Amino acid sequence: MLALALWKLKILLALLFLAFIIAAAIRPTVEALKRRGIPRGAGILLHYFVFAGVVGLFLWAVVPRAIDQVEEALGGEVPTSSEEVAEAARGSTGLKKDVLEAARDWLEGLPSGEQFVDPALELTLITVEIFIGIFFVLASAAYWIFERDRAVTLVTKMLPRPRRKIVRDTWDLIDLKLGAYVRGQGILVVLVATVLSIIFWSIGLPFWLLVGVFAGVVELIPVIGPLTAGAVAVGVGLTDSWQLALAAGVAVLVVRLLEDYIVIPRVLGEAVGLSPLLVLVAVATAAILFGGWSVLLAIPLAAVIATLFQVIVLNVDPSEEEVPAVIFSPTERETV
Repeated sequence: MLALALWKLKILLALLFLAFIIAAAIRPTVEALKRRGIPRGAGILLHYFVFAGVVGLFLWAVVPRAIDQVEEALGGEVPTSSEEVAEAARGSTGLKKDVLEAARDWLEGLPSGEQFVDPALELTLITVEIFIGIFFVLASAAYWIFERDRAVTLVTKMLPRPRRKIVRDTWDLIDLKLGAYVRGQGILVVLVATVLSIIFWSIGLPFWLLVGVFAGVVELIPVIGPLTAGAVAVGVGLTDSWQLALAAGVAVLVVRLLEDYIVIPRVLGEAVGLSPLLVLVAVATAAILFGGWSVLLAIPLAAVIATLFQVIVLNVDPSEEEVPAVIFSPTERETV
């Protein structure tokens, strides 16, 4: 019965877990600001405002240029009606024609008039649900930063005294791993998107900005993301020539190798302590059980399970485990 209830609440539990991950990522700076006289609430709001500013700057810098690239590739204004798309498709060839014909078929299949009311209402409801989910995650992350220490104290008081320290140390270790992982992934997304966009621009790849940003964003999806980015880059290159497709594929491969052998060891290190095989199994299991969206949480959840296994089964002392700080100094483990 409990398992059935948890299964029904899987979306809520996933959002709560995401909130805990976000809290783990920003808590060190929130606590650092608090030590400098800035209240936790103000520190949390500062993080959220900075994140919103980064997203707004990204949209301002990327979206107009991406639209220009699409218009340039299509030879003018972006068609919006099925008639305009059909007209553009008749004068096109290759992949461009296939994409336009697929867009035409999709537009022709859309309901019109009164039939469009229900889909529009459904889209509105979905948008509202997304905003409610975002608000819930951010609010839960903020509350968890305030309540975490009291929650840890409450849990440890329910345990025998000899086990209290190891539980607290395990909790701290999980927090450090999740925080380091999230901050490291953020760095990788920005780095990969920037480097690949520059390379794609230099080799003349169509949609170089779109493809580069896409390659950075899909870094959030373990295993599958980089493969998808490579496939998209090669596919876009083939619309011009096989030489360009080869150059784009090689660029993605080289950046990925540099990331695996130089960037990740220096940035993330053993932040989550998972082998590539465990990562692959965790991603596949999450996708099968909970759907495609869950792959974003697969590695953090696997890191939590692996840490608990090490402490409970292998008797590893969590206070002796080292976690790469990622942005923060190693001494912050004792201070946060």
